[in-house]
Amino acid sequence: MASFQSTDGILGHLMNLKPQSFGRNMPGMGSGEASSLAETEAFGPNPGNLRMLSNVPEGLGGDAPLVVVLHGCGQTAAEYDSGAGWSTLADRFGFALLLPEQRRANNSQGCFDWFQSEDITRGAGEVASIAAMIGTMIEKHGLDRRRVFVTGLSAGGAMTAALLATYPDLFAGGAIIAGLPFGSASTVPEAFGVMGQGRIRSPRELGDRVRGASAYRGDWPTVSIWQGSADTTVNPVNAEELRKQWADVHGVTDARAEESVVDGARHRAWRSPGGRVVLETYVINGLGHATPIDPEAAEEDAQCGTGSASRFIVPAGISSSYRIAESWGLIGHRRATARPAEQPAKAAPRDDGPLLGKGAPRRDAPPPHMPIWQDLLPGGKGGMQDVMGRLGEPAALVGKVLRSAGLMGGGKKP
Repeated sequence: MASFQSTDGILGHLMNLKPQSFGRNMPGMGSGEASSLAETEAFGPNPGNLRMLSNVPEGLGGDAPLVVVLHGCGQTAAEYDSGAGWSTLADRFGFALLLPEQRRANNSQGCFDWFQSEDITRGAGEVASIAAMIGTMIEKHGLDRRRVFVTGLSAGGAMTAALLATYPDLFAGGAIIAGLPFGSASTVPEAFGVMGQGRIRSPRELGDRVRGASAYRGDWPTVSIWQGSADTTVNPVNAEELRKQWADVHGVTDARAEESVVDGARHRAWRSPGGRVVLETYVINGLGHATPIDPEAAEEDAQCGTGSASRFIVPAGISSSYRIAESWGLIGHRRATARPAEQPAKAAPRDDGPLLGKGAPRRDAPPPHMPIWQDLLPGGKGGMQDVMGRLGEPAALVGKVLRSAGLMGGGKKP
């Protein structure tokens, strides 16, 4: 990192590659944070070099469901779990959690490598590591292999789409929050392009990318897609492309959507010919790039999570974690052993301008030292555009630069 900056200080400045911005010094990236998650070091093949963290509630019975939760960039597994409230729900309703975590040695921003072919190909890289973790969880804890689900935010959302495509036989359903379609990018310039502007493809082309990722031809996992209308990190057009992709896979491209409003969010659902909801979308008006939560929900069972855990987890009048778990059939009677939910501290009122409608978050500007685009890839939108304008061959040179700085994969797997 130091030698890279001394070689090209202008490039380092434009891409926000400051030594203090990465690793242990980055907010939320420390290794000393308290967590109830347990780590399993030996779980089988680990070609993606990921950490395996989990939470199995005390007294959990056999044949319980399993939910795989994938954090976003700049977050730890424990941080995202606390913010989104998944451990609270797992303890309350009785299911196990698996929380894979990216290593900073692989990606200095802590991003899952959602667009690199070596990490999103069945039997290889990060998706294979997560599949091995799932197998270990099922065997070790006697979980129900027919009720395995996956969800994630941002880069974790894009990796959720990759897992559903490459290992559809493992999952009953998935929920993608502020993510991107599977196969939407394979290089750094493509990734920035699809994040910023999206790329319009036909439903058949998008669906073929999923069908081509494995030999599976059984019942496909159900898919729930969540998107903020004010997201400037992942253009909301990507949510529509995700919908088109999975509508084609499920054969409901021409089906009429059932529309409703759920906790202030626009909800659409598509049913299979057999009447089962196989695809749904939520659009939250005024929400930026974040997982929406509602720690003070009127419905007590839906109270979970805290916005203080991460700037990318925002109270928005709807609890995505609760609604997702509900759609998977995980919300039932409270367990007798469930612990009371922690009550988050109320933040002091701020003069941030008007609310964007009842229950919607404020349109907060990100701190100047932390560009919003870094949640998926390092550098920032403006910085990356400037860099590409100065470089003759961005696809080749930028990739080399990012790999040399440890911000992309390349040589991380033995």
